[in-house]
Amino acid sequence: MRNDHAIDDLDRAIIAELEDDARLSNAELARRVGLTPAPCLRRVQRLEREGVIKGYHASIDPKSGGRGFEVIVAIDIAVNDGKTIEDFETAAVAVPEVTEMRRMLGQPDYYLRVQVADPDAYEALIVGTISRLPAVNRLLSHQTMRLIKG
Repeated sequence: MRNDHAIDDLDRAIIAELEDDARLSNAELARRVGLTPAPCLRRVQRLEREGVIKGYHASIDPKSGGRGFEVIVAIDIAVNDGKTIEDFETAAVAVPEVTEMRRMLGQPDYYLRVQVADPDAYEALIVGTISRLPAVNRLLSHQTMRLIKG
C-alpha cells in the first residue's frame, strides 16, 4: 500500500501508543493522544489502510509453546543467482521453526531466527532440514542467552 498522507505528530502518538499496547480501546487511545473517539478511529483506520499499521499481534512466551530454545543462524549460500535465491528463500520460510528470516547486505547472506524446544531438537533441525536447504554453503549458530529487548 502507498502512504499518500503525511504522518503528523498525532499519528506518531497513535502509533507509539499502539506499539506499546495494541489492545487499547479506541476510547482509551483517543484519551491518551488528546482526541475524541471518532477522529481517533478515522486516523487509525487511515493508518491501517495506508499500510502504516500492518497488523496487530499477540506476543507469546516461546517456552509455553515448546519453543524456548532460540538460535540465530547465519547462512551463506553457494550461488547468488536469482533462481538459487528464490529456491532457498521459498524453502527456508516453509520451515515452521524458522520464525524470522532476513536477507543481509554483505555476509552472511541470511540470518534466520530459529525457535525449538531444546538443543536436541535444534541439532535434529540443523542436520535434517536447515543444512539441506538449497545452496547452503555454510552456517554458523548463535544461541540466545537472554532476550534483552524485542
